[in-house]
Amino acid sequence: MTKRAAIILAGGKAQRFQSAEENWQDKALAKLDGTPLLIHTIENIQNVVDETIIVANEASRKAKYQNILANHHIEKVKIVTDLKTNNLSGPFIAILTGLEVAKADYCLTIPTDMPLLKGKVADYLFNEIKNSYIAVPMWPNGSLETLLMVLERSKTLKIAHILSQLGRDHPDGIIRGALNVLFVSPLGEIKVLDPELKSFVNINCQDDLCRLQPRQGQGEIGDNLRLNLGKLPTEQFEHLLKASLEQKNANFLEAAKIFSNSASNLEKNNSYFWSALSHEYEAKSWRDFSKINNNSKAIRESLNAFLKAATNYRFEAVTYEKNRCYLLAQRAKADKSWCESQIKNAK
Repeated sequence: MTKRAAIILAGGKAQRFQSAEENWQDKALAKLDGTPLLIHTIENIQNVVDETIIVANEASRKAKYQNILANHHIEKVKIVTDLKTNNLSGPFIAILTGLEVAKADYCLTIPTDMPLLKGKVADYLFNEIKNSYIAVPMWPNGSLETLLMVLERSKTLKIAHILSQLGRDHPDGIIRGALNVLFVSPLGEIKVLDPELKSFVNINCQDDLCRLQPRQGQGEIGDNLRLNLGKLPTEQFEHLLKASLEQKNANFLEAAKIFSNSASNLEKNNSYFWSALSHEYEAKSWRDFSKINNNSKAIRESLNAFLKAATNYRFEAVTYEKNRCYLLAQRAKADKSWCESQIKNAK
């Protein structure tokens, strides 16, 4: 039987939630109708999943959450703290931590500031993922709920692990790296299950506790979109991990060689995100080598690799734009612009 887990993201700094007149408040413990948001979140999904994991960013919050759960007589919930990896933090690391700890086949990620998610909406996302690696809500304007998604654990854990080793900490990087993604329209079957779309109420500031307004999405997309951009290049993942290790150990020439070979193999399958990523880190390896050795050839190789990375990010952006996945197109364009800026700054 397929197992399901919920990964509750409860380690945010909640900067927009704070008041200048008060001490820092843990948003997860803010109360809605007299009950902490964290408890709402757990109770909404416990009947839909086989295991529930709360990810906090520090031990002191973990202890507070344990007390809150005990006070509300909630059992069989695991609370963990963020993995310490590559000095990264934020929701990406919380997702990686949850995927590492979970035993289930599929995992739902949900932040504590979405306290009105209906269990039947979560159940729908689990049921619809099918042969995709991620199911994520996409609004009509092409924006995504990047922290509310169902992930096929084994594949997305590998993706998240590689991205963390490379120092990439945007949650949407997991979506881009998965290639095979179901973009679920909130205006389709979800709206039937939740007519007011209360599942998408997001508590950013204290006033939101009174307003309880879901996002408003205007745009072209009203149907689910299952997008398959190719086979997940798992055979290259070990090479990318090895290259990142060589780079960290200052073996820049070896790292550049491995990244370059991976990029060439990935380009054969039009795997734009992964080939762009490989070229980008090939470029960084050549650049780091040139800084130590003042090698003009290494500088040329770095600029050439940055150019190839920018080209692949452009292809990725075009692909997402054609499918009206505008947020991911913007992310790819931002990476393209950054690579181009490295070329410009080097001249």
